[in-house]
Amino acid sequence: MLRHIFRTMVSAAVLTAVWVLLPASEVAKLTDHASARSAPEVTPSPETTGAIPRATRFTFCGGDGMINCVVDGDTFRLGGDKIRIADIDTPELHPARCAYEQALGEAAKQRLLELLNAGPFDLKPIDRDTDRYGRKLRVVMRGGKSLGDVLVMEGLARTWEGRRRGWCN
Repeated sequence: MLRHIFRTMVSAAVLTAVWVLLPASEVAKLTDHASARSAPEVTPSPETTGAIPRATRFTFCGGDGMINCVVDGDTFRLGGDKIRIADIDTPELHPARCAYEQALGEAAKQRLLELLNAGPFDLKPIDRDTDRYGRKLRVVMRGGKSLGDVLVMEGLARTWEGRRRGWCN
């Protein structure tokens, strides 16, 4: 978990340095090159609700325009719908119960943003459509693998066991 937080901090510092140090003409070339890439062809799996194209860009939720954004490590908005990742549980941020839960929750939120923006993904329904808060329950899949499992393997989430457990000792 600390390695992921450190990697995120270093990545942000490097991007900021590149942005500040590069001449504006070079930044414009990079931006043009990135936006000129075509989105890969996506064939949704038959058991999913369909692939979400790469053109969908996620940010963090907050303020206006909460259409495609990340709420926390296991919840995001897509086209205005609130999606709860059904196969994992991540630390709470609203409110966190201790400093460890806050730090791990922020790291999970950051990593989910990176994973969602990394390319097309599918939303696989489970046996129940929504939870008690009205969020759509889905497993997020890319290339036949759960993005929730990625968060679990990285130590930022646990496999969903049917109920929440605390993250603080």
